[in-house]
Amino acid sequence: MEYIHHYDSPLGGITMASDGCALTGLWFDGQKYFGNGLGKDVRKENLPVFDQTVQWLDIYFSGRAPGFTPPLNMKTTPFRKEVWEILLTIPFGRTMTYGEIADRIARQNGLSRMSAQAVGGAVGHNVISLIIPCHRIVGTNGSLTGYAGGIDKKAKLLALEQVDMSSLFVPGALNVSG
Repeated sequence: MEYIHHYDSPLGGITMASDGCALTGLWFDGQKYFGNGLGKDVRKENLPVFDQTVQWLDIYFSGRAPGFTPPLNMKTTPFRKEVWEILLTIPFGRTMTYGEIADRIARQNGLSRMSAQAVGGAVGHNVISLIIPCHRIVGTNGSLTGYAGGIDKKAKLLALEQVDMSSLFVPGALNVSG
């Protein structure tokens, strides 16, 4: 049995999912890959993990680092889990590039290199958005690319975290800060 709960954020509705003990999903309503990994047997329920997640989201959307992480169950491949665990280390208000994550994974696994594109695929399939902060990943050149919730939300989330947006941009668009 899987459970879902809804949250109204300043950037739109959010649906969260749980196995009953830990958070297994968190998506902006309607985002790419929405509900990815959810089975057919889903029930709306208020659970302690949802209460913790709502508290986390309330703190986050007030513009502060929550200081804790609700229990997570990352139901995914070993490679994606390795990428997502690196995402969890990126501090509030900071960014990292796909290439930096690829370099870290290569070092951790004794490889000479790792594909940044493979990392991008793993980041893009993150099913626990915001808490596993895939919005903090930018292109090597500062481009805001690859956010399943939409580039506009990514820019707003980074602005909420007071990331210096002066060097970040959307390819083919005006500078995000301007």
